[in-house]
Amino acid sequence: MTANAALQFALFLVALVALALPLGSYTARVYAGDARLAQRMLGPVERLLYRVAGVRAEEEMSWKKYAISVLVFNLLGALILYLLQRVQAALPLNPAALPGAPPEVSFNTAISFATNTNWQSYGGETTMSHLTQMLGLAVQNFVSAATGMAVLAAFLRGFTRRTHEGIGSFWVDMTRSTLYVLLPLPSVPTCVRRSPPPRLLYEPSRARLA
Repeated sequence: MTANAALQFALFLVALVALALPLGSYTARVYAGDARLAQRMLGPVERLLYRVAGVRAEEEMSWKKYAISVLVFNLLGALILYLLQRVQAALPLNPAALPGAPPEVSFNTAISFATNTNWQSYGGETTMSHLTQMLGLAVQNFVSAATGMAVLAAFLRGFTRRTHEGIGSFWVDMTRSTLYVLLPLPSVPTCVRRSPPPRLLYEPSRARLA
């Protein structure tokens, strides 16, 4: 290991340890419904999502119902992503006129992203249309991670609770994971870097140069 690599590793480790306590404390307040500042700003969005989805935020689930909800949500997400890849040629936001992804690539990608593995066995923008990347892959980047966080929150409740029969609501935990943790965090480095928005128009000259 070079000196530069060791220094980067040490700095990353220090930053990770330094952020563990405040981020962990904030996440705990999110799942307890006590993140007051965040809920003051994003609470209306959260309540709107529950209203549209028909979710009762105060209704808790048994561990069986929670597990079934997780499995059904992940299976549906994988199926939608698979179909999106297969029929992308007939969908909008495909300026490069890319054909549908092959069945084996679509299946591998759908399972990989739905399980938050994110293993890519394809050639990026030469395989997936803009719509597939935005509506399929990017969405799964958030909701698959949120699913894992929700399961961990439910797992911890199961160990710490003594009088409750339920372990929380999967839909509430998943929504809060996405809305209060996963969506705000990437916006910090993005704002610092001032990254330009992605291009949605196909540019043949640049594609040939690449």
